[in-house]
Amino acid sequence: MDEMEEELKCPVCGSFFREPIILPCTHNICLACARNILVQTPDAESPQSSRASGSGVSDYDYLDLDKMSLYSEADSGYGSYGGFVSAPTTPCQKSPNGVRVFPPSVPQPPPQQHLLLQPGSMAPIPRNSCITCPQCHRSLILDERGLRGFAKNRVLEGVVDRYQQSKAAALKCQLCEKSPKEATVMCEQCDVFYCDPCRLRCHPPRGPLAKHRLVPPAQGRISRRASPRKTSTCTEHELENLSMYCVQCKMPVCYQCLEEGKHGTHEVKALGAMWKLHKGQLSQALTGLSDRATEAKEFLVQLRNMVQHIQENGVEFEACLVAQCDALIDALNRRKAQLLSRVNKEHEHKLKVVRDQISHCTVKLRQTTGLMEYCLEVIKENDPSGFLQISDALIRRVHMTEGQWGKGTLTPRMNSDFDLTLDSGPLLQTIHQLDFVQMKVAWFTFDPASAHQDIILSNDNLTVSCNSYDDRVVMGNSAFSRGVHYWEMTVDRYDNHPDPAFGIARADVLKDVMLGKDDKAWAMYVDNNRSWFMHNNSHTNRTDGGIGKGATIGILLDFTRRILIFLINDEQQGPVAFEALEGVYYPAISLNRNVQITLHTGLPIPDFYTTGEADATGSVC
Repeated sequence: MDEMEEELKCPVCGSFFREPIILPCTHNICLACARNILVQTPDAESPQSSRASGSGVSDYDYLDLDKMSLYSEADSGYGSYGGFVSAPTTPCQKSPNGVRVFPPSVPQPPPQQHLLLQPGSMAPIPRNSCITCPQCHRSLILDERGLRGFAKNRVLEGVVDRYQQSKAAALKCQLCEKSPKEATVMCEQCDVFYCDPCRLRCHPPRGPLAKHRLVPPAQGRISRRASPRKTSTCTEHELENLSMYCVQCKMPVCYQCLEEGKHGTHEVKALGAMWKLHKGQLSQALTGLSDRATEAKEFLVQLRNMVQHIQENGVEFEACLVAQCDALIDALNRRKAQLLSRVNKEHEHKLKVVRDQISHCTVKLRQTTGLMEYCLEVIKENDPSGFLQISDALIRRVHMTEGQWGKGTLTPRMNSDFDLTLDSGPLLQTIHQLDFVQMKVAWFTFDPASAHQDIILSNDNLTVSCNSYDDRVVMGNSAFSRGVHYWEMTVDRYDNHPDPAFGIARADVLKDVMLGKDDKAWAMYVDNNRSWFMHNNSHTNRTDGGIGKGATIGILLDFTRRILIFLINDEQQGPVAFEALEGVYYPAISLNRNVQITLHTGLPIPDFYTTGEADATGSVC
């Protein structure tokens, strides 16, 4: 029962539903929350004009306006509410459930009007009010009925009420003679709650009792308190009971709805018959879902067993790897000590030369400053004959001292730079090529050190987004130079049809342009309709088929054939993208702020590739 709790909470307030209403998109929302997220549109704006102009596209409105026509009055009933339109530009907020919603923007009635409202009644809804579903972000203009035009979800309200009652207090055994213990089961046939000792004593699982169905106490309480069948009234004709079901509009209707002609040409059936039919369909659908749930439970058991084996094998393998890497690190540390000794000698030599020059220059500056101060005092004297007796000598001293500060005197004798360049390239390349001899799959994440400063990493460096409108590059933290490798990236968010690029790159690839713009990357960039391959800013092999939210992009790098292949949603995209690949490559991606991508590694090679070979046209032979 606890797993059901999230189904019973409003996406706006995060609390259990109170007076839930059903939006045309079939999502539910509290009546009070619906009033809080209403947005008032300009009086001159109609649903048709909004649909035509496409104005006011907000930061969450990623639905194409040309897709609005998919929702017709015949198949969804949206037309009676004015149709889905692009929502007005309004800053969005997040509910406790993390769903983006509108803040209150409908003017509240004045205090005097609040006083005139009856308890339980609603303040009038301003004209041209718009509401946006907080889950699917579809928007619609309310008609003159306002929120009264939405049906109340009494079934959901009843389930919430029973669920809250079941959580109110612990159920006690009904057969304990003294100090009843907490019940552990309820027999649906006996309608009795039992603790474990009383169940074993009074309800043994044998004979006729073996066929009785025992359920958890909370489930038993809910079945006990199941509400009787209620008679519902029409939202448009409040005095009429809903007695028929319009098959075309998929909604209950009353006789007056049929008489007024709105559903007169539609196929209608008895409400009770359709109720039983749909209950049967739901029960049948639940049977299949129950089978999947059972399989999922068995799969979880299998995964938990794998956890133990992985932990044991991982400890052993890690110990061996650490020992091998420690040996390499020790050798590197010894060489580092030798190189540091040379650097220290150079460091001390440079310091000695500079300090000697500082000492010499300080003495000369002191002498020069003293002479200057003495000459200034002599100039102040008013004795012409006395001044002329020493002026010639002072002038000669000043010129001589000035000459001592000649060219080169004020030039450093030592460069502060160290003329030592460590040639670490070959060693780094060898380290990057360090790999397991029989590695089947590779596990890696995005590398924060290689990422452009605008890149944002999360989810243990497996999810990447960007805070710039320009394309930015991030690479993986593992390099490949041999073997066959396959990894995937799923699109978590895709707004305004950007074109992210996926592929491989050298370590020194440019990070502030789209992947594939320079000669250091080999990539496929793709939008919502088509894709291209790109290397050194050369675009080739335009192929139909794009991506959207939820799409999966696969990258297959085969060093045995020296080729790179791309997949979209498990299907090869275009021919073999690049050939004659050799050297060291990193997984890489470029994206902007309109995309969020999650990386999946450690994957097996796709079946189509292991059972055949992809040729240059993209087929498998």
